[in-house]
Amino acid sequence: MRYADFRSDTVTLPTRDMYEAMAQAELGDDVYEDDPTLKSLEAYAADLLGKEAALFVPSGTFCNQLAIMTHTRRGDEVIVGEGSHILQHEVGAAAVLSGVNLRSVSPDRGRMDKATVAAMIRGKDVHFPDTGLICVENAHSCGRVLPLKDMEGIASLASEHGIPVHLDGARFFNAAIALGAEYKTLASLADSINICLSKGLCAPVGSLLVGKRVFIEKARRNRKLMGGGMRQAGILGAAGLVALQTMIPRLAEDHDNARYLAAQLGRLPGVDVSQDRLDINMVFFTLSSQLLKPGVLIQKLLEKGIRVNGPEQNEYRFVTNHGVGREDIDSLVSTVKEILDASA
Repeated sequence: MRYADFRSDTVTLPTRDMYEAMAQAELGDDVYEDDPTLKSLEAYAADLLGKEAALFVPSGTFCNQLAIMTHTRRGDEVIVGEGSHILQHEVGAAAVLSGVNLRSVSPDRGRMDKATVAAMIRGKDVHFPDTGLICVENAHSCGRVLPLKDMEGIASLASEHGIPVHLDGARFFNAAIALGAEYKTLASLADSINICLSKGLCAPVGSLLVGKRVFIEKARRNRKLMGGGMRQAGILGAAGLVALQTMIPRLAEDHDNARYLAAQLGRLPGVDVSQDRLDINMVFFTLSSQLLKPGVLIQKLLEKGIRVNGPEQNEYRFVTNHGVGREDIDSLVSTVKEILDASA
């Protein structure tokens, strides 16, 4: 059975061009820095974002944690958003791997601004840890993008205090498209950036840490420390290079499909769609508590060949991606309607 999968954009499969590139990739040993395919990927990514260098790593979580380890010293404090992936979905890795404390701000559904962050920066006091890093997420996994003016304010503030900024840009290109911003402009507002290749861009594995050359060289050593020194990794990097070269423009299609899905779901009785969080390829909604018990919708959709995740804090998230088109969306909405009608 073919499944229409709305759980995440991480479920995307490689394109035929990616498979062919992987099969034909010229390989070397990347720990010795002689894998030509990875070198090409890293150089392409760095140039695309206007940075000096890039480093291929296994995953987005690895990338964020590598950035934290490389930017900070043990005992430092890292400012993050309350709903950020680094805080909520990375298994407390910052404390385990880098020995740092995460201090969270409470942004407005993914929004962080200069004033909010400024209030969290520690002064010089024997009782306080040093603020070692500010982490921003754009696009945010709540479905919103952070406006450039807010990122500019945070970047200016960080510069005033001599604190680096890391951008968790797992969906960096979604954010750039939604903002209508040049990639280099967005990247210029952070000292390091995590870009994920295996979400909407459809590569099977990998993320890239992008930044200044001296930072990336330090990160390369830390990548080895963390067990991320992969040998003939160009077989994976080949797919990532195709992803960056060919798949970015089509992310706008996912955004359009998400807005279409939101409009269709919003017509169903008892479905409350978050209309203010449709910046990228995600649709968030709640169901009236009287309609269905948690888990029932997931199971019944699965029986119809549709995969979705269960609610988190009573909220569902459907994610459009390369693997689902308008017909799949129409089928999803009609099936949800059938399930709700049957439970009424």
